[in-house]
Amino acid sequence: MESLRAELLPHLEDFEAWRKRCVRNFAISIFVIIPLLVAALILIHRSNPEDMDVYWFPVVIGGMLIGGAYYVTTRDYRSSFKRKIIRPVIESYLEEIDYAPKEWISRHKYEESKIFLRWPDRYKGEDYIWGKKGKTDFEFSELHTQYKKTTRTKNGTRTTYHTIFKGVFFIADFHKDFKGRTLVLPDTVEGLLGKFGQMLQDVNFTRPDLVKLEDPEFEDAFCVYSEDQVEARYILSTSLMRRILDYKEKFGNKIYLSFYQSRVYIALACRRNRFEARVFSSVTQPGLLKEYLADLELILDIIDDLNLNLRIWSKE
Repeated sequence: MESLRAELLPHLEDFEAWRKRCVRNFAISIFVIIPLLVAALILIHRSNPEDMDVYWFPVVIGGMLIGGAYYVTTRDYRSSFKRKIIRPVIESYLEEIDYAPKEWISRHKYEESKIFLRWPDRYKGEDYIWGKKGKTDFEFSELHTQYKKTTRTKNGTRTTYHTIFKGVFFIADFHKDFKGRTLVLPDTVEGLLGKFGQMLQDVNFTRPDLVKLEDPEFEDAFCVYSEDQVEARYILSTSLMRRILDYKEKFGNKIYLSFYQSRVYIALACRRNRFEARVFSSVTQPGLLKEYLADLELILDIIDDLNLNLRIWSKE
């Protein structure tokens, strides 16, 4: 890592100067937008002080202008940083690995997993990474999927978008052709509602049959649905359940798994975007490249943590 940082340091210094110009230009944009927004709110208050619904419009427009200013003033900087800095860091980790910052996991593969049943009206992502670690082929990217909700107001209709999933969507070869689909999902219902929640899980018509397992800790954390009860128990051995629990604790957030055909689909929920160029802090700090590498390792550790390289089955 030190040799890589020494190699990239001249580029990092150039990017640091570029970053400061971006921040300055963005600040100028803010100083223009904010007074205009305040003036608009004052005018609305004077003309129609009783109607509170009209206040959200200039606020939304102001937020869009600020977001647009940030995008325009930093777009080229962030895109170039990914190509010239983040790409070499990722490619230094494994021999068989590739990175496409403007691509992402296809909608077909996301929907094929059946982890999330709600249809996404918005589907976007970035930072598509694929390759091979040991014997295991993998691919993953950041994804943000949303559904649309339209509500009526006194002034017409309002459309808002709500998150279905935001985080890393990971797919790996499991080296076994599954007969059915097995889903391992966070157990939020029983955790909130106790025995009544367990009853709701049993009568869930949108999922396959609920699978009862003999690991109380795993059942407290996850609920398992499968089209083949015997196969589900075969896949979810005692050791694999322990490994999933350990990785969940290591990752520190919700994880979802789907075993289908010959692959495992894993959704790692996270609000933070990884593999992004810093804009409001220095890019020449010594630990920056290690942070990108640590994010990559945390995701790819799932191959070792779930023991995917151990070929205990043969494909049929």
